[in-house]
Amino acid sequence: MTASPLPGSGPLEAAITELAGTPNHSSRMEQRFLRIATLTVERVAAARYASVTALRGRAYVTVAVNDDLIRSVDDAQYADSAGPCLDALVTGAPVGVPDIDTSVQWPGFHEAAPRMGLHASVSVPLFAGSGEAVATLNVYSHDRAAMAPLIFGICSVHEQLTLQAGEETALPELDAGGRELVDGYAAALAIRAAIRLAIELIKTDNRCGPEDAYLSLCIQAAEAGTDLGEAAAAVISRR
Repeated sequence: MTASPLPGSGPLEAAITELAGTPNHSSRMEQRFLRIATLTVERVAAARYASVTALRGRAYVTVAVNDDLIRSVDDAQYADSAGPCLDALVTGAPVGVPDIDTSVQWPGFHEAAPRMGLHASVSVPLFAGSGEAVATLNVYSHDRAAMAPLIFGICSVHEQLTLQAGEETALPELDAGGRELVDGYAAALAIRAAIRLAIELIKTDNRCGPEDAYLSLCIQAAEAGTDLGEAAAAVISRR
């Protein structure tokens, strides 16, 4: 199956978009997670470290990092069963932490992150072909001021595209990499919405449950040689 990032999109935006159209069972998931974490630090000016959290069985684990040093911050959250990376994965909504020094609701995170000189973070849900959050991208920074526009941009896009928050909010100035991350998240939300609608249409047409409808969409994508986002768009266009 071939993924279809938007023409002219940067590599980070493309990587997030490709993941959104990838079937959950794909053997390339771990590779895609690592690419997203690596590109985040390479391209987002405020990012010092990036990791990806996923649920494996009944345990939260870090499945990709740009630097192994950041694992201690993730591990502190897993040990407490509390932290922004877990909240983002459970709720499917981004969690911005503009000032880690005040994040006392997550004790382990509150202690571990400052020891590494980290002062701000944002955890962003990563979506795959089922339309559900399969992981979170955790972006950690030394610089509160530099992270503020990124946190605002990610959270604003989420509100506009998932909560129907009315008038579009003007986004702050972002560096090129920050814009890629925000645009990639927006594109992933749009793909998720299309996949969910396509699954509902297939459920109605085939009189089946959501799992069978999702499998049908995967089969259609495989037969057409496209990703799930394109397959969903094709289903919708036939209505």
